Amino acid sequence: MRLLPNKKNLLLLLGAAAALPLPAAAGISDTIHPYLSVTRSHDANLFRLDDTATGLVGQRDDNLTQTQYGVLFDLPVSRQRLTGQIKQSRVKFEHFKELDYSGKDYLADLEWHIGNHLEGHLGGLYAQTLTSFSDFHSAQRNLRVQRREYVDGAWRFHPSYRVRAAAASQKFTYDLPAQRFNNRTEDQLDLGFDYLPSSGSRFGLQASQIKAKYPNHRFVGGALIDDGYTQNELKANVYWLFSATSQFTMLAGWAERKHSFFAERDTSGLNGRASMNWSMLRKLRMQASVWREFAPVESNLVSNSLNKGASFTTTWDATAKVSVNAAVRRDKRDFSTLEGRIAAPDLRDKSRNASLGVNYAPLQSVRLSANVFHETRSGNASTNYRTHGAAVSASIQF
Repeated sequence: MRLLPNKKNLLLLLGAAAALPLPAAAGISDTIHPYLSVTRSHDANLFRLDDTATGLVGQRDDNLTQTQYGVLFDLPVSRQRLTGQIKQSRVKFEHFKELDYSGKDYLADLEWHIGNHLEGHLGGLYAQTLTSFSDFHSAQRNLRVQRREYVDGAWRFHPSYRVRAAAASQKFTYDLPAQRFNNRTEDQLDLGFDYLPSSGSRFGLQASQIKAKYPNHRFVGGALIDDGYTQNELKANVYWLFSATSQFTMLAGWAERKHSFFAERDTSGLNGRASMNWSMLRKLRMQASVWREFAPVESNLVSNSLNKGASFTTTWDATAKVSVNAAVRRDKRDFSTLEGRIAAPDLRDKSRNASLGVNYAPLQSVRLSANVFHETRSGNASTNYRTHGAAVSASIQF
């Protein structure tokens, strides 16, 4: 399935923003917002190496400077609405200069309405960034490009009932030859039915199918491994508005994943994610999340894992201009491998992350922030490492 087969279509959609007529009352300052941000950060273990690792000697920490600039747009046209961003970035490393790269982040979304009962979205994104070193521990630069196109629509045939359908296609490519077996295309189809009470909540059921194709098969243990799969899901889709300060969201149910080759990797069971949001006096906001879901892995040995974890985040608006945020996260990964054939049995690892930050907005369009983080990983499936770091940033939006 291909909705928008290449980057040119996304750029055409982005370019359409300039051609759309604006409402008479809306000037460019209300719809188009240039912005600029600069971030200076330090990472104590950039390549996520074990303390006892000997493959890469010498300095492991580095300082980074990231400069981002671009345009945000929000263009209402009658009942339709086009939103998105065009962002460029430049990242420079103080020591590992061979990792310097230019990032790209283009995004456009058209919210469409036909009559009083049909609505949906059409859009796409293009993003280029440096691949994480968490699972691929190499000093070589490896850029990842993500392309995604999607369309969805909903028909509210009754004040309390709605049917939905969606299609999406995304493609990931890696420029480092040693990682090109992780190139993949994921196509997804969704069908759903929702009950919409007058309270603003939503209680629905969603059926999905995801098909993944890996064109470059990895060669491990004397065998070519095709990591393609088909995943079928049936999940509850819930947004429960308890009150103005409490909301519960969930997309969870049953999922079955079958691989193109080596059926011993096939699995099924509970799959999904749930979150609880709560705020107090508009000063303190908290979110707790739990998940059990499949996730891709950018490593040499395996391509996906079953992740089980939880997170908690909180934001405190100390004053009208100062906010403090904190987060903790725990994640356990069980890997889908050909146990006993190309990998040891019962491969798994655990990750722990914690962060603390403060934000200061001296003006409505200016934001200053400072953050610190700590991260560890342990297990028998990948490198055990620990790292910490800090960042300071400044941004302005016109």
